[in-house]
Amino acid sequence: MVCLGNICRSPLAEGIMKSKFSKYKLPYSVDSAGTGNWHEGEAPDPRSIKIALENGVDIAEQRARGFTTEDFDRFDRIYVMDKSNFKTLLNQIPNISYQSKISLITDFYGKKGSEVPDPYYGNLNEFRNVYNMLDEICEQIALDFYQKR
Repeated sequence: MVCLGNICRSPLAEGIMKSKFSKYKLPYSVDSAGTGNWHEGEAPDPRSIKIALENGVDIAEQRARGFTTEDFDRFDRIYVMDKSNFKTLLNQIPNISYQSKISLITDFYGKKGSEVPDPYYGNLNEFRNVYNMLDEICEQIALDFYQKR
């Protein structure tokens, strides 16, 4: 799960996806990163933590990190929150074969062409909207994995 700073959207997506994989007893790992590393080592935004906890998901122990080229090898799928970060990752790929691993998280789950909005400069309700959007998308991703088992 990739966004810009790895403190708002991608930590929420990571936490939600982990909870969905647990719900369906799926043996996959999930991580998150940012295309920027200026928040490296920081906890998620307090508003992300609050909204996640309101929904039974604890992301307080997560720490921001920057996306690395090793992540292309480490992960089978790389879900990106918006088009800008998608382009950033495409510019970092060490081998064209990695391009198929990267997709907008919205592309395959009924929201093609849309983006997960960055709530950083917004209010708590905007974080709630992002959580709800990611929850719906992550549920569909987990169901897809579950049905393909």
